[in-house]
Amino acid sequence: MSGVGKGVTTASICAILKARGLRVTAVKIDPYVNVDPGTMNPVEHGEVFVTADGQESDQDLGNYERFLDTDLGRANYMTTGSVYLSVIQRERAMGYAGKTVEVVPHIPLEVISRITAAADAANADVTMIEVGGTVGEYQNILFLEACRMMRLERPRDVAVILVSYLPVPGTLGEMKTKPTQYACRSLNSVGLQPDMIICRSTHLLDESRKKKLSANCNVSSEDVVSAPDAATIYNVPLRLHAERVGDRLCGKLGIRAPRERMREWNHLIERLGRSTQRPVKIGIVGKYFSTGDFTLSDAYLSVIEAVKHAAWSIGRRPEIAWLNSEAYERSPALMRKELASLDGVIIPGGFGARGIEGKIGAIRFAREKNIPFLGICYGLQLAVIEYARHVLGHERAHTTEVAPKTPHPIIHLMNEQEERMKNSDYGGTMRLGDYPCVLAPRSVAQRLYGGVALIRERHRHRFEVNPAYSDELERSGLRISGRSPDGSLAEMIELPKHPFFIASQFHPEFTSRPFRPNPLFLGFVRAAAKRH
Repeated sequence: MSGVGKGVTTASICAILKARGLRVTAVKIDPYVNVDPGTMNPVEHGEVFVTADGQESDQDLGNYERFLDTDLGRANYMTTGSVYLSVIQRERAMGYAGKTVEVVPHIPLEVISRITAAADAANADVTMIEVGGTVGEYQNILFLEACRMMRLERPRDVAVILVSYLPVPGTLGEMKTKPTQYACRSLNSVGLQPDMIICRSTHLLDESRKKKLSANCNVSSEDVVSAPDAATIYNVPLRLHAERVGDRLCGKLGIRAPRERMREWNHLIERLGRSTQRPVKIGIVGKYFSTGDFTLSDAYLSVIEAVKHAAWSIGRRPEIAWLNSEAYERSPALMRKELASLDGVIIPGGFGARGIEGKIGAIRFAREKNIPFLGICYGLQLAVIEYARHVLGHERAHTTEVAPKTPHPIIHLMNEQEERMKNSDYGGTMRLGDYPCVLAPRSVAQRLYGGVALIRERHRHRFEVNPAYSDELERSGLRISGRSPDGSLAEMIELPKHPFFIASQFHPEFTSRPFRPNPLFLGFVRAAAKRH
């Protein structure tokens, strides 16, 4: 089921196999008809993760990159929509030489060709493929058919892992295996037999249930793996390592490789353990938290992980507060009370008018009260709007995304985006992926990045700071500390006299890793820890 941990399991097995010295890559398959998640509301799908080559993808790509400590790209992601689109475009171009194009076998064959291309591009010994969704549903059956065809053709090259949830109903207090038995039978019904079952639950799996699943699912009891809830996802590679998942998989695939040495992961968990006593309180002011009566943190997953990486690296325990910008519009008193109790404030990326004035109010409070502040993408744009309104005196300053007729378009549409917007060309057309940024000499930004003059970070936006206001902003004390190489685009801003006030047009969270925190997050959390 969604959220059970397929992505973290995939990423963890990648980490285990990499620790054996193998070349490993990963592919995520999403079963929806959208070509990519770029046009989807974050509440629908969660975070849109952007790769270095500009692919808008599922948040699991972020976990793969963080656990493998490598960059992935377009080859590592596909959806039902993108697969069908490729097949249809090929048919229109006579790529099938006039043959009848059918759902089977041509769709599964396209899936297989994409998996093969990803493996070849990475020169991989092992390619982990995560099929999204729930086994037995209509949406992903063609991807399972691709797996069946691959396994039929090359049985020693393909292993199948079922990740399944074992509930412990509160009224019973007993772990139930029947849902997993039915999941296995659903997999059998499409011609696949799992080689291994990863058993997710709130509790450890005991031996009697391992044996029951072994007998009913036709899987060796050694291949029924206990995967209880962990304090952090970074514990999972060590947990699966202890269950000898690497040994078992290598045996099934006929791979000879040294037993993994998880030294780096052990050091990370030790560092986490030393960080439990000293908190640092970070508030994330957003609007994509609510899903019915529940809180959805997935919309800002990479931001959360980047905060954790930075906090752990300096021996601090991150305490993250979800702050609703719409509530701040209704109650400025609530905003002042909540923000005053924090050590640092983040305004993450986003789109649209909803909650925007609450975010601007939070930025002003952080600026005036000397609370460490980090703005990301929309956070930079709103920080410039706030500064123009309350320092430059342009009370009606705004972004043309929200107020097209504002007399002070401090933020406006990028030139190359205008024609696309006229044609309603929204999918995959933003400024996406890796771009260079020139850092201003002796700026805070340059110091945070180790004194280098040029960095590369990942973008996802259509609007930018209007260069017509750049000189006025800088004369008043707001420094544009990062620009595009041609000087036309403002990529970073800062207030040099503030304890920490920096914003970036790019998304630094996408390049943060548990072993290498992103420099902006590291600087921000250090400043927040100092305030605490």
